[in-house]
Amino acid sequence: MTPMVDLVADLGEGFGAYTMGDDESLLEMLTSANVACGFHAGDPRIMDATVRTCVENRVAVGAHPSFPDLVGFGRRAMDLTPEEVRTDVLYQIGALQAFAVAHGTRVRHVAPHGRLGNLVAVRADYARAVVDAVAALDESLIILAQDGELADAARARGLRVGIVGIADRAYRDDGTLVPRSEPGAVIHDADEVARRTLRMVTEGVIRSVDGKDLPVACDTVLLHGDSPGAIALAGRIREELLAAGVEITSLDKVLSGTGA
Repeated sequence: MTPMVDLVADLGEGFGAYTMGDDESLLEMLTSANVACGFHAGDPRIMDATVRTCVENRVAVGAHPSFPDLVGFGRRAMDLTPEEVRTDVLYQIGALQAFAVAHGTRVRHVAPHGRLGNLVAVRADYARAVVDAVAALDESLIILAQDGELADAARARGLRVGIVGIADRAYRDDGTLVPRSEPGAVIHDADEVARRTLRMVTEGVIRSVDGKDLPVACDTVLLHGDSPGAIALAGRIREELLAAGVEITSLDKVLSGTGA
């Protein structure tokens, strides 16, 4: 059976006059996008423009909700209650959905960002809060996550789950990401990142920081565009996946197994 994968990236992560990443170049390589919803980045103008360009490029729009942490780009821990997480996530998806409807599309998936994304993998209360928000709004939404509490809670509620492979981040033996605050958390060697991506997609494994091969599902590969050389690396990853016979297609088709 031909392996299939979705390609996703975080877009719209500027604010006001400030920009981050090369969204225009990334859009040419993607099948899905995680769009910032205003809490860690993004504002109404950026959200509107990002959704419009996603539609023009036939890229599926997904919500990228965060802790309310503009200063820290959503990467700082915050002492929120599960109810605050639920309502904050619902608020952000709803805001993006308004722009999606205005441009003739809809939000297809939800991918928690930054520190919230890390915590929902290990905190059952936060995971349930995100799932409650998504299920209350639209049960057809796909939850993007790593294996962990969020993926388990979503499946238990009957929601579809897309497992994210992050080839340029180091993994611990338990399958969680090494925090960015620790040395070696981000892998910069292009050859290594490309090798890790191919193994995730074609073999279903990734090497941990301690040298252990971890089984990992990979429905979508997260590409980045906010560092030097990132666009060239994203293009290389796409080309090597295609050369290896991998079909790059929408997340809907990956999860249903129908292909192009």
